[in-house]
Amino acid sequence: MTADSTPSTVHPVDQRLPTGKLAALGLQHVLVMYAGAVAVPLIVGRALKLSPDEVALLISADLFCCGIATLIQALGATQFFGIKLPVMMGVTFASVAPMVAIANANPGQNGAQLLFGAIIGAGVVSILIAPLVSRMLRFFPPVVTGTIIAVIGISLMRVGINWIFGNPVGPTAPALVDPVYAKWLAEVTSPGSSIPAVPKGFAILPTVPNPKYADLSGFGVAALVLVSILLIVKYAKGFVANISVLLGIVIGAVVASLTGLMTYEKVGKAAWVDIVLPFHFGMPQFDPILILTMTLIMIVVMIESTGMFLALGEMTERKISQKDLARGLRTDGLGTLIGGVFNTFPYTSFSQNVGLVAVTGIKSRYVCVAGGIILIVLGLLPKMAALVESLPTVVLGGAGLVMFGMVAATGIRILSGVDFRNNRHNAMIVAVSLGIGMIPLIAPNFKQWMPHAIHSLIESGILLASIAAVLLNLFLNGAKHDESAVIAAAKQAEAH
Repeated sequence: MTADSTPSTVHPVDQRLPTGKLAALGLQHVLVMYAGAVAVPLIVGRALKLSPDEVALLISADLFCCGIATLIQALGATQFFGIKLPVMMGVTFASVAPMVAIANANPGQNGAQLLFGAIIGAGVVSILIAPLVSRMLRFFPPVVTGTIIAVIGISLMRVGINWIFGNPVGPTAPALVDPVYAKWLAEVTSPGSSIPAVPKGFAILPTVPNPKYADLSGFGVAALVLVSILLIVKYAKGFVANISVLLGIVIGAVVASLTGLMTYEKVGKAAWVDIVLPFHFGMPQFDPILILTMTLIMIVVMIESTGMFLALGEMTERKISQKDLARGLRTDGLGTLIGGVFNTFPYTSFSQNVGLVAVTGIKSRYVCVAGGIILIVLGLLPKMAALVESLPTVVLGGAGLVMFGMVAATGIRILSGVDFRNNRHNAMIVAVSLGIGMIPLIAPNFKQWMPHAIHSLIESGILLASIAAVLLNLFLNGAKHDESAVIAAAKQAEAH
């Protein structure tokens, strides 16, 4: 009698499944999020101009911290952290654009210290303001969050396109310094020359087309990855269709290996097991403007998480209280703080994994606990990180178009539920916010006559669009609270 009645008294969210089933379902969650999880350290590590070994270290640290943050969110830790729902935590794409801007302005170890200082600062602030953010839903209706997420996706597309054709700077830049000019400059400035020393910062403008830029073989690999993903989505079913991006990357890696674009020396040199240590790049530097920038991003991320938590509460039939929300949002902040300490990035609940809960119908949070343990193990295997780092950017470019495009499509999907017919103000909010968000993308030097202290704040189109959308919505629509609209928007976002 007791054995039969026990399952009925345990809420589906708290049910402990058999170990084998838990491991298989947990691995499915990991595979669904894996491509998105490793993309961010690849983007930011290369923007910081770190060595391949250091980029691999970022990947290991990212997977390790994904697992730690997932365990805290799904299991709970003290009365302050963990929403205790089936949630997988991962690096938020919303933070990529401002992190790349920081990295481009401050490459190398110094940039890493500034970046991780900003992330740690934003994590601390996020923990403190989590209860307040859980009450700020009225300022972030679907017309605002949909616009912000669409701008995030559009901004990230530049990264994916540069992965395919080559980067604006570096060995695959569109043009190179003319060797004749470079030879002449070296000769006239050699020791004993009567020519004055070259002024600090002097550089010859690139004038010769770079043969590596938009190379057709690389373009072909990227196209193959994209076509593979589309074919898998079209003809595969269930789990295989859910990991189409990951399978597309694997197919691209195989072809790149056969054509000599991908080699495995770094994988061979990497250790089998290693521990992720804090502050690898030295003690972080805390810049108030950069911390403010990352905090604003975290507020947007936490608002998005709030909608996901509410929708997940409906899916799992568990009522989410204000205290539950605050615990979940504090964990976003704690995950971000842990990320900054362990040389990685801001964390949030992954929407594709929330969607997987709806697809599979498995509501147990212990599935995500199993996924978190798998991520921690992967984070302790440097060979796995070195393998991911060895992927040519053209392989990632084909997948990047899908991943970043899906972010933009998620924003559009949320906006599809907004009332444009009866409220003409909503169209104005979207139109103006999108335009303002595109300014740094189209005119990156627009800020050249503005105070240098605010450059980090205004060079992110995402932040400009966020501020514009919130203020325009307040001005045109006021601050009406509609929880059902937020839940509906979150479900739209998870539909992919």
